[in-house]
Amino acid sequence: MNDVAPIRRLAPATQPIHPAKFAHFVLRTGQFDTMAKWYETVLAARIVFRDERLCFLSYDDEHHRLALIHIPGLAPRDPESAGTDHVAYSYRDLGELLATYRRLKEHGIVPHWPINHGVTTSMYYRDPDNNRVELQIDNFATAEELQGYFQSRAFADNPVGVTYDPEQLCREYEAGVPIAELLRIPPLPAGKTPWDMLSSARH
Repeated sequence: MNDVAPIRRLAPATQPIHPAKFAHFVLRTGQFDTMAKWYETVLAARIVFRDERLCFLSYDDEHHRLALIHIPGLAPRDPESAGTDHVAYSYRDLGELLATYRRLKEHGIVPHWPINHGVTTSMYYRDPDNNRVELQIDNFATAEELQGYFQSRAFADNPVGVTYDPEQLCREYEAGVPIAELLRIPPLPAGKTPWDMLSSARH
């Protein structure tokens, strides 16, 4: 039997180590039941634990991706205050994103800001406490293409994107319009700037 403890050495302090993955985020809420139901619905999540103060949800093999802390009487957040702007979730392809849009619409949950950012096609939602959630897909097949777009003149000219009509996108998808064409960022409407697109996100 070998009783000798293994020798371990930590990496030097000069060697940065990035996280292996993003694990979860936590929200405080005064609308415990409403928020739990909203995230169950939007993320197609399951509740892995819940009591009168805490609710943990997951939608994959992670033990939890979201936690809610119940603080009775807590008011919804001011959307104009400092802090996290939104949390984003990626889907595998445009079909999944649009099917999710249709499913959520049946539950009365609709995006307040559908926008093609160039790098992604996205739909932004507000939860019952005014936290924003982005559902998105990447518009390019490879990381190299995505990075290339970030470095392009097109992105420098319009780093915000162009808003679109989700119903129209659904119709074009089901009509068989090529995916590459559906994901291509359209030109800005006449007389509009990228900042006009951004201002529409506040509504």
